[in-house]
Amino acid sequence: MTQTFEQQNFSSLADHFLIAMPQLQDSYFANALIYLWRHAPEEGALGLAVNLPGHMQLREILEQLELEDQRPRAASEIVLNGGPLETGKGFVLHNDKPRWPSSLAITESLTLTTSREILAAIGHNQGPAQFLVALGYCGWYPGQLERELSENAWLTCRANSDILFSTDFSRKPDMATATLGFSMSQLATEVGYS
Repeated sequence: MTQTFEQQNFSSLADHFLIAMPQLQDSYFANALIYLWRHAPEEGALGLAVNLPGHMQLREILEQLELEDQRPRAASEIVLNGGPLETGKGFVLHNDKPRWPSSLAITESLTLTTSREILAAIGHNQGPAQFLVALGYCGWYPGQLERELSENAWLTCRANSDILFSTDFSRKPDMATATLGFSMSQLATEVGYS
């Protein structure tokens, strides 16, 4: 028997991953793993794609913002395509408390920050131990994500920091699917909830 999203008794999928199903292969979200930081069925949802590397490097962003870059040469340079909305806006998802302006605590150990100050701290090696930088975000209006879930466009699972901050971007969807007990290669284009 299949269940709709509402029947699964989820009040929120915040702090969950959305794993793109094969039918999204021809869309922006092909092979995407989305981290939802906000979700309320009556308000919609917001998230970041956490496995789609972009064309900019972190040193370029620091340079554009005229921020000093004292990081080691081997420091991560990956800036992700966080989503198709507001692609000029930067987001830093990190494992530190909200100690910068424009920080939003998502969980006890995970924060989203949009201020320039966190990038300055990262450039001076004083930023959070684990972070990812993304340009743009993903958004769903009220009821849209629930409809997409009922159409089997996404699988969901609880997020975890090992996957979230992994730099093995191409494997992230498989890593998330493995927490559900199977692999992406086992998914057909038509899957229901049991």
